[in-house]
Amino acid sequence: MQELHDAPLAPLTTFRLGGPAHRLITATTDAEVIEAVREADDSGTPLLLIGGGSNLVIGDKGFDGTALRIATKGFSLDGTKLELAAGEVWSDAVARTVEAGLAGIECLAGIPGSAGATPIQNVGAYGQEVSSTITEVIAYDRRTHETVTIPNAECAFSYRHSRFKAEPDRHVVLRVRFELQDADGLSAPIRYAETARALGVEPGDRVPLADARETVLKLRSGKGMVLDPEDHDTWSAGSFFTNPILTDEDFAVFRTRVKERLGEDAEPPAYPAGEGHTKTSAAWLIDKAGFTKGYGTGPARISTKHTLALTNRGGATTEDLLALAREVVAGVREAFGITLVNEPVTVGVRL
Repeated sequence: MQELHDAPLAPLTTFRLGGPAHRLITATTDAEVIEAVREADDSGTPLLLIGGGSNLVIGDKGFDGTALRIATKGFSLDGTKLELAAGEVWSDAVARTVEAGLAGIECLAGIPGSAGATPIQNVGAYGQEVSSTITEVIAYDRRTHETVTIPNAECAFSYRHSRFKAEPDRHVVLRVRFELQDADGLSAPIRYAETARALGVEPGDRVPLADARETVLKLRSGKGMVLDPEDHDTWSAGSFFTNPILTDEDFAVFRTRVKERLGEDAEPPAYPAGEGHTKTSAAWLIDKAGFTKGYGTGPARISTKHTLALTNRGGATTEDLLALAREVVAGVREAFGITLVNEPVTVGVRL
């Protein structure tokens, strides 16, 4: 294990924000991960887990404890069964499954971060979620001090949520197992309307795997959602807010407010979200509340490519970012009565 003291954390995040950690450990094996976690827990030292750093907002004062960077490696394919070590780069793993001719995660191409983070957030995009292909999660249980295998049915997956997110201090993901599909080189059925349009097919159709992946990468790049060190529009955590899910009653009230503000012909985006619930678009809410692409005058601004991404234009502080986020939340609440919820994990700060 590599160990550093007073170590900068900003370079380990896609925001390039945050102060230093009192101690930074980089673990490259599952055994090293467990050893570092046990040591911190036994000594009562605060512990921060870092994978790809694509979903972290770290305070300017940093982290007064042990930051553990999980840099484990492991990519194993056995037929349609895939096992990934938590530290594997997710976008690289997706590319390798496409090259192997296996479907199921091709529309999750270009998502930054590590494989170990995917079950925590139930990562999803363009009509796919990892919950549909994950079979098991191997994790270290900090409560029982054991390595456990948690089947999909016990992961409590829902929209951008899981038992791992609900109990953030209990499990440390070590490995993730997936069941993919051999569809003779074709993708899973295309579920997302935007992707289908870009591919020139109907929703439900299958396309060559490589075509699906490349199309998603182009769509994501057009929104600044593929990491590029030279493009400040990608110095972000991707979507900063989750799409609100409303009860039918709350959605009716919201729809009335939309018409009052935007006119009788205005209709908010609406997607089925389970019995009695409707999902609407956070990006739409932000835009219609007056926060358009590129909004802001300081070093933290809304992306010029996508209203859901808050970005560091270079030289920003975490407080700059949070001030912008709070302004957006307040504006959307005032306009539409909906309180947006941040998707990234905050460390040492609160929205």
